[in-house]
Amino acid sequence: MMQHLRPALVMTAALCLITGIIYPGLITGAAQLLFPAQANGSLIERDGRVVGSALIGQRFTTPNYFHGRPSAAGADGYDAMASGGSNKGPTDSTLAARIAERVDSVVVDGGVRGRIPADLVTASGSGLDPDISPASAALQVARVAQARELPAATVTLLVAQHTTPRQLGVLGEPRVNVLRLNLALDSLSATSPSVRSVR
Repeated sequence: MMQHLRPALVMTAALCLITGIIYPGLITGAAQLLFPAQANGSLIERDGRVVGSALIGQRFTTPNYFHGRPSAAGADGYDAMASGGSNKGPTDSTLAARIAERVDSVVVDGGVRGRIPADLVTASGSGLDPDISPASAALQVARVAQARELPAATVTLLVAQHTTPRQLGVLGEPRVNVLRLNLALDSLSATSPSVRSVR
């Protein structure tokens, strides 16, 4: 019996060692060596402290900041421990009413008329999308510029500088990281309050 059991135990121990320690250790080490920022969560620091991650959306509600996508993650949204969408279909009256409220909010808040980009009034599948479309950012330029008493052209240029194009020219869509853009806005003015204190 031992002649059958011993190889099985040795193989189990060897595979546990290889797949549970050696392989993860090599991959973790390679990631830390080659992509340290990404391997540690793409964290963004300001004045020596972490203010967020480039991969996780945050709530911004004041007029002097660009607002991200709505979130259905958790009871109040933007809960990284409860990532997910609302799971409501296009025929759901609750979803339709919620989107209508968001459209009204965007119109009143930004004083805009006409077409509103879908990503500004619909939550993403994760509820934590950190990016918005360039069109959604452009729609908010006037509000942000007025709130910060900046020329609209300056804010528009900042949006353009923080617009990431399609990967390899064909993959995905152009996007603007909301947290990075808002931090850049703060850098324009030494009197701007910190992101964490106003969002």
